[in-house]
Amino acid sequence: MLEYVAVLLPSIAVGLIFYFVMRSIFNADRTEREAMARADEQQAQAQLEGNAAPADEDRPEPSR
Repeated sequence: MLEYVAVLLPSIAVGLIFYFVMRSIFNADRTEREAMARADEQQAQAQLEGNAAPADEDRPEPSR
């Protein structure tokens, strides 16, 4: 029985690490999208009020 645990334990550990890494990536992406949506909404509101800078001035260039 102990042989089965010894064989399966590394795969289970790698699977858990992969799960937590992917979960953190998706959470970071979701919070970034929410922040961008809030920034876009604030910018649109400011443009309606006439107090805004040009649209792309606040957003940095995407890195390649």
